[in-house]
Amino acid sequence: MTHTDISSEPHMHLKADMTRLFHRKRLINFALPLLLLSYLTYVFFAFDVPDLWAKASWKNANTLVSDSYSYKTHVTRDNRNGEVRVAIEGERKGAYPAGEAPAWVALGETTVIDLQNGHEVIFGPETIRYTIPGYGVVRATPSRSAGVQAELPAGEVPEWINASKNRLSITTDAGRLTITRNRAEVFRYFTGWELFFFTLDSPYHGMGPVALLQHAAQGEAGAIWDAFWNNKMWRHADVAWAMGETLLMAVLGTFGAGIVALPVAFLATRNFMPLRSLRFATRRLFDFLRGVDSLIWTVVLARAFGPGPLTGALAILITDTGTFGKIFSEALENVDQKQIEGVQSTGAKPLQRYRFGVIPQITPVLLSQLLYFLESNTRSATIIGAITGGGIGLLLTQAIITQKDWEEVAYYMVLIVLMVMVMDWFSGWLRRRLITGETESANG
Repeated sequence: MTHTDISSEPHMHLKADMTRLFHRKRLINFALPLLLLSYLTYVFFAFDVPDLWAKASWKNANTLVSDSYSYKTHVTRDNRNGEVRVAIEGERKGAYPAGEAPAWVALGETTVIDLQNGHEVIFGPETIRYTIPGYGVVRATPSRSAGVQAELPAGEVPEWINASKNRLSITTDAGRLTITRNRAEVFRYFTGWELFFFTLDSPYHGMGPVALLQHAAQGEAGAIWDAFWNNKMWRHADVAWAMGETLLMAVLGTFGAGIVALPVAFLATRNFMPLRSLRFATRRLFDFLRGVDSLIWTVVLARAFGPGPLTGALAILITDTGTFGKIFSEALENVDQKQIEGVQSTGAKPLQRYRFGVIPQITPVLLSQLLYFLESNTRSATIIGAITGGGIGLLLTQAIITQKDWEEVAYYMVLIVLMVMVMDWFSGWLRRRLITGETESANG
């Protein structure tokens, strides 16, 4: 074998290794996208996405979205005695006083409801008429014995009219008319959150900012605030209390978990706990606590202690104790032993060595994680509150269950987002103030 053949052999092996590495990398680059595509294809058919898409009702979705930023005024007639009532959102708390109505409703023996743009509904003594531009006049005579006798213009019945023996429903862009044997009701939608500040029975309802400031300057500031704060429709006082409960759950659960996890974390570290069996048991305990989601703990604790914000705080505390225990134990294993030895050389006792040699080293990690989790748990407390019966989550769930108070759902969601944003800003500010401030003082 020549000298050239011997020297070229390592180069051949290197070339072969590079070729295998290249082929392996190319295989991974193609295999991962293919695997992801296969998984997405499986999900597409496993969850029957085509059928879900076919069943999706964009009309209902549009109605839900529009209900979140609008309100409807109900004009209702009792067909048995002819009594007409007008109420915002159909609630008693939003009902107009007897004999009063908005300007587009003319009360009387014959009630005329002007829905604008040529749409007009007339509640006659016996017959109800709805004039629809471009279609004609729909007449309906409700009767307890014969049901609802409807007279429609000639031709095919449009899809926005639903007529049966006992019910007639007409939905147009101007509003909605529903007639049954005992009741006739007109809905008209308006943009905004009506009665958000003052209810109809408040003397300040309908006043502009200037008029309110004038009344406040005359010594009525307390009465104005009371009328707003105790608004029966929007319940601002109850909402504020519920938000306070949500924050309480997050704060108690997060900081309580930190207080419990810190001393226990020493038992899971190699450099502070020589007993291997105890280290193993402590780590498995942390795995168990954080392995069970806080929602599961919520259900278990609610069964044991009953519903309430304290149950939610305990659920957060248990889950975060496991998470903090793992984080803190890892931070403790990475502390600088020289600082501990320096404190020990002064004659410090074991607790003093931990206090002045260990805790200052892990304080940035401790504070950073506590504040990060505080922001995250503010969101989690909303969901937990829906299960335990406390906080803004409960109000949100109640509004969703009604399937009609979507403007309240939107209100609560806005408050939740604002609360999370404020907590995010506050935790970030506090984190920078405490951690960076400590670093600056140390450098100084």
